[in-house]
Amino acid sequence: MQTRYRSVFISDVHLGTRACQANHLLDFLNTIECETLYLVGDIIDLYEMQKKAYFTEEHRQIISLIMQKAREGTKVIYIPGNHDAFFRQLAGQSIAGIDIKLNDIYTSVDGRQFYVSHGDEFDQVVKISPLLLAIGDRAHGLMLNLNNWVNGIRKLIGRPYWSFANYIKNHINKAKQFISRFEQAALKSAESHNVDGFICGHIHYASFRLQHGKLYCNDGDWVEDCSALVESEQGVFSLLHWSENPHTIAVEPELETQWGTKSKTTSGPIKYT
Repeated sequence: MQTRYRSVFISDVHLGTRACQANHLLDFLNTIECETLYLVGDIIDLYEMQKKAYFTEEHRQIISLIMQKAREGTKVIYIPGNHDAFFRQLAGQSIAGIDIKLNDIYTSVDGRQFYVSHGDEFDQVVKISPLLLAIGDRAHGLMLNLNNWVNGIRKLIGRPYWSFANYIKNHINKAKQFISRFEQAALKSAESHNVDGFICGHIHYASFRLQHGKLYCNDGDWVEDCSALVESEQGVFSLLHWSENPHTIAVEPELETQWGTKSKTTSGPIKYT
């Protein structure tokens, strides 16, 4: 049985590398239907593939399924990231029914407007430490290898997928500080673009944060989080985790006001225990 959403946002798939959790993503894409599918960067990891390509049948099936969805009427928008930056030179074109854009403005059911980009434009703004790069550095590569090793053991003993990498991020103060700076940069950008929120990926950390009426949404990734941002047909944004036990990990925050109606309020990042 398929679940229908108005829109689905995924990023940081890193097809072409061993880190990609292709089996979980393929199951997710086969399970959902949506009017619009956003591919928010680093879908095919052209950067790492220059060193060593790892492209399995599941990886090919993901590309084929996305193209099939585009043929069958799903609006697919591809916003390249830093690991698939080659496709940025094709912005404005449509390939196999997939629209390629540098960024986009997304309008939700309730009329809110969100600026959508991969998020790597904030790298210099938040001044990433070489030891704490969210993507592409050796420390992160080691963490991904450990993540795969831990989950390989968990699978052998019948335990579901668990993000060891995000557990580490939640317990290192400097990593948490970097994530907070990134979120603040995106929220400031939402203000400068005069929109209601910012949707991105890049840092492999799914979260919501609302500040001064601006909603930050990070859809996570498919090497650590196995997560997606979805908007229901009623206009509610949620973050889903998808592995052996798919579940909702967060819903955009709400708070009862003194007048009894619901409004958005500040929410911190998702906690992995």
